[in-house]
Amino acid sequence: MAKLPIRPRRNRKSSAVRGLMAETSLSAEHLIYPMFVQEGTENTPIDSLPGCKRWSVEGIADECSRLYDWGIRCVDLFAVVPEEKKDAAGSEAWNPDGVVPRAIRQIKKTVPGMCVMTDVALDPFNTYGQDGIVREYPDGSYEILNDETVEALCRQALCHARAGADIISPSDMMDGRIAALREALDAEGFTWVSLLSYTAKYASAFYGPFRGALGSAPKFGDKKTYQMDPANRREALREASLDVAEGADMLMVKPATLYLDVIAEMKEKTTLPIAAYHVSGEYLMVKAAAASGWLDEKACMMEALLSIRRAGADMILTYAAPDVARWLRDEAR
Repeated sequence: MAKLPIRPRRNRKSSAVRGLMAETSLSAEHLIYPMFVQEGTENTPIDSLPGCKRWSVEGIADECSRLYDWGIRCVDLFAVVPEEKKDAAGSEAWNPDGVVPRAIRQIKKTVPGMCVMTDVALDPFNTYGQDGIVREYPDGSYEILNDETVEALCRQALCHARAGADIISPSDMMDGRIAALREALDAEGFTWVSLLSYTAKYASAFYGPFRGALGSAPKFGDKKTYQMDPANRREALREASLDVAEGADMLMVKPATLYLDVIAEMKEKTTLPIAAYHVSGEYLMVKAAAASGWLDEKACMMEALLSIRRAGADMILTYAAPDVARWLRDEAR
């Protein structure tokens, strides 16, 4: 037998030993569940996101109670807006009786300990499906107006804060919106409302199922003048430095598994907590392959999320959160 004084396999010889050596962990408290809330009383399954629903206000509060029992402590709310309530300005976004403020209040009433995060952007609310206010020109071209959009986002954020939101999460990628949101929130006394910035939101092809669930696909053009180019990594660090200087409390990279290098570098170069969004396309790839019998859903989903944590994410937004929480609970028994 060969004389090998150094045998790394000794540290992998049993489940107990592997547990002692594990460098990264995944728990339900690391997970944030994105949830869709709609008008009416129905809870509607979403074809493009199997396992997810468009919830009524009452239904989302009841579901949050179950999620809390499974160990999930934070949800992120997205509005499903009927076409008749959309306009060019997206004014339904700051309606105090809109579906998101009502859902915030109902969740807080039903599950006081649940941390409620809200998406702040105009694409579900305006007639264009763009994250900002659109100016059209006679030649058929258009522009997404930055500063005018930021003013609208402040109105939306204040609406959510007044309803009881704990974390405001702007997903629009407009310049300067973190500083403006922080100033607006502080001016009204919401100094304890956190800002989780979509710092590096890439113009990804993997958002399709989400846009179908929300009915927020752009009616024309794309989002490449404000979302980041997938070719760029250093640009994400520039965005991160700006968000830190403007008062962000947490930074996000979206998508997650396709941008692990960005997560890792942002973790190394900043001191703020890092979130990663395991987006609809990443989730659906595993779900669809598992439904066809080609992959083990549990094993692949857990590996994907663990890799995001290993890259440096402190928290993960994922549509798999309820399944993962149940799997972890069952393993602990």
